Amino acid sequence: MKVWGRILWTLLPGPRRKGGIWGSWAPHAPLVRLMSATELVSHWAAVFEEKGIPEARESSEYIVAHVLGAQTFQSLRPALWTQSLTPQQLQCVQEMSSHRLQRMPVQYILGEWDFQGLNLKMAPPVFIPRPETEELVDWVLEEEAQRPCALDAQGGPLILEIGCGSGAIALSLLSQLPQSRIIAVDKAEAAICLTHENAHRLQLQDRIRIVLLDVTLERSWAHLLPWGPVDLVVSNPPYIFHQDMEHLAPEILSYEDPAALDGGKEGMNVIIHILALASRLLKNSGSIFLEVDPRHPGLVGSWLRSQPDLHLELMAVRKDFCGRPRFMHIRKSGPQFDSPENAWPGLQLA
Repeated sequence: MKVWGRILWTLLPGPRRKGGIWGSWAPHAPLVRLMSATELVSHWAAVFEEKGIPEARESSEYIVAHVLGAQTFQSLRPALWTQSLTPQQLQCVQEMSSHRLQRMPVQYILGEWDFQGLNLKMAPPVFIPRPETEELVDWVLEEEAQRPCALDAQGGPLILEIGCGSGAIALSLLSQLPQSRIIAVDKAEAAICLTHENAHRLQLQDRIRIVLLDVTLERSWAHLLPWGPVDLVVSNPPYIFHQDMEHLAPEILSYEDPAALDGGKEGMNVIIHILALASRLLKNSGSIFLEVDPRHPGLVGSWLRSQPDLHLELMAVRKDFCGRPRFMHIRKSGPQFDSPENAWPGLQLA
């Protein structure tokens, strides 16, 4: 799923969606005979390719596999490849393929997607986690594995994720750091609801607190102080330069929340608020891990040098699978603001 996920995000330009949530379209002519899964994949791949839909065959495979109860076409039992689909299954494939013809992302069409081995529910307009972000999680896990074991009563790190979206980062870290706890923050109610749902699906709700909060508001950090100082701050914030927004693929422009993408003139609007907030909430020697635009390491490094009172230092930059500087590790080395230790049990924030 991760490999094909990388392919699916190589998106081409095309017509914008028009109409309501699903758009309006003239459905492709219904199929008049029963077809096998292999024939159906080839049929819709040809239709998608003719209409200029990116990754035509992969999109078709995902849809057919989903209708047949599998995550990928390759994971289907070989007997199902040549077995005719029922009329109901054919109709379902037809409807889902019609959405793809309107450039709806495959993740929204399927209503789910794999991230770090977790099957997460997806729904528009909540931001869809990209394959690069799996690399951010991998880096956090690598660094955490090298850290001395936590000595507090909880036995694991307290992590703050800013901009949780579907909960992909937070829930991945919880599933692979068994003693960790996470505060997941987002300013969009749809994201908060989806993270709640995914946490319950994965039975991780007892170790995550999900907070509706806009970190760009004045003194937003004060709402998080009662939780106690945190060990890590992780975020995949809105970082796209505003002038680049119009060049995004129709799948993104038409369906995903622009507030989860647009980072302002230099893509730094939310990043600087995250850094300022983190300087107040992090323990001494605590770390910040960010996914950013390849132009940001230099910009963020320069900004941090101009803000010595934050006591934050850029430690490392890591490239993504395409060789672009995509991830940043920043560490705090300074005084820790007063806040109650181990405030987790029983505390609930609105």
